[in-house]
Order: sequence, then C-alpha cells, then structure tokens
Amino acid sequence: MSQTDEESFKAVQLDQSAANQSTKPEPEALQVDSSEADPARSEAPETGERTPASSETDQAGRWSSAVDQFKLKRFFVLRPGTLDHAIEDLKHLVNQKEDGAVQGVWLLTEIDHWNNEKERLVFITENSLLICKYDFIMLNCEQIQRVPLNFVDRITHGAFTFPPRSLLKREGEGVRVFWDRLREPSFSSRWNPFAVDYPYTTLTYHPVRSVNDKLTRLCEINTFREQLTAAAQKAHAQNPVPGKANGVLVLNQPIVIEAYVGLMSVLGNQNKLGYCLARGNVGF
Repeated sequence: MSQTDEESFKAVQLDQSAANQSTKPEPEALQVDSSEADPARSEAPETGERTPASSETDQAGRWSSAVDQFKLKRFFVLRPGTLDHAIEDLKHLVNQKEDGAVQGVWLLTEIDHWNNEKERLVFITENSLLICKYDFIMLNCEQIQRVPLNFVDRITHGAFTFPPRSLLKREGEGVRVFWDRLREPSFSSRWNPFAVDYPYTTLTYHPVRSVNDKLTRLCEINTFREQLTAAAQKAHAQNPVPGKANGVLVLNQPIVIEAYVGLMSVLGNQNKLGYCLARGNVGF
C-alpha cells in the first residue's frame, strides 16, 4: 500500500469515529425526557417512606396488639400443657356408671345472678352436664356441679340484658340452661351473692377464645348449645322423669341478669378475679 493510500484510509477511519461520537445521545437529554414523559414520578417520587398518618396508625395498632397479647398471656389456662392436663384430670373424675362417657368438653365463662364472671370447664356426658371449677394454678379440681340431662327442660340463647333501672351493661351473648322451670329463686337467694340454689346456669364465651383454632372450638357457645340440646333430648327419651314434662324447649330471647348496681361485679370482672390469672409478684 502506498503512502497516499494509507493517509486516505486513516482519514476515513477518523471521519467515521467522529461521526459515531457526534450521533451518541446526550445523557442530560435522556434525564430531561424521562422526567417530562412521567410527570407524576417527578412530582411524587417513591422514596419507600410511609406518611406520618399511616405510621402513627400502624404504631397504634402494634401497641394495641401488644397490650392484648400481654393480657392474654396472664391466663394460666394458656400455659403449655395446662389445659390438656386439666381435661385429663377431670375425665378421671367422671363417674362412668352415673354420668356415662364424655361426649364434649368446653372452656366457658359462667355468669352468676350478680353478674360475676367465673372460669369453668364444662363437660357433656351421656347422662349429665358437669360444670367444673378448676384451679389452673394448682392443677386440681375444686368443685363439680352435676345436672342430670333428663332434668334439663329449657335452653335460652341470646344477648344479655339488665332491668330498666340497672346501672350495669354487658356486651355479647350467651346460653342459659334451666333444669326446673317450675321453681323460682327465693327472695333471699336473689340478694345473696353466694347463693348456689338457682335452678339454672348462665354461660358465655371465655376471653381466650380468639388465641388459636383449638381454643376457638373449645369456647364456641353455639356448638355447646346444639350438642347440649341433642344430648338432653336423647336423655329425656331414654330415661323420662315421672310426673315431669319430657322434652327440651329451646328459645331465642334476651338473657336477663337481675342485677342493679353490682359494684362488686364491676371490680371483679375488670380485674378478672374469677379467672386463674398471673397477678404479679407480691412480697417485700
């Protein structure tokens, strides 16, 4: 190749590289075009940070959830293995000849005639309704109330109400089981907070029913009512009581609690005195 051809070849390469460099887009122009094409992005860029209102709402929700979890953890029935141990203990106390086999177990709250809440384990057997007071701290049974199923004559379910002049209020619904519809509580029993001769019992949901699926099933008051109705009707058919109308009357109506002032129940229910609860260290 001659010297003239080499000079022309180099000139062509230089001209082509210069042309390629001149056709490259400017970086600044790309940035300007991107922002103009997407004005919403330039006005409100996504920084990944939440607004103050949403962060305050989330913080309040987390705080409320933490408080609720702390309150629930105080119940001894939630300690690992405690509930299963209590159920097994009470099953050994069931009289197979008198009560028959166990058909269902529930963790419920009993409400007395003065609106006091009491933690209860309730058993439905072939022949009996057993309402058990169990100490989940010391792991022993303190009391069992036995009601023959062929004596159960009425079951009502509905929302709780109080007399017109009562100062008390209670949310939710429950079930009231009657076993002697002809007998009314005496005047002295109505005004005695420790009376136990009432011909009925009132039951409602336990506070720990929303912790997990197992407790939701154990605390379901409607399932309890349905199984109790079926078991009582079967007991009436197999073992009728002489001189007593057989069958179970099921009513959907408000459950009246005849309490008016109830200062003791207000303090007791707010502090969960009717439950086995961890109440902190007491000492010096």
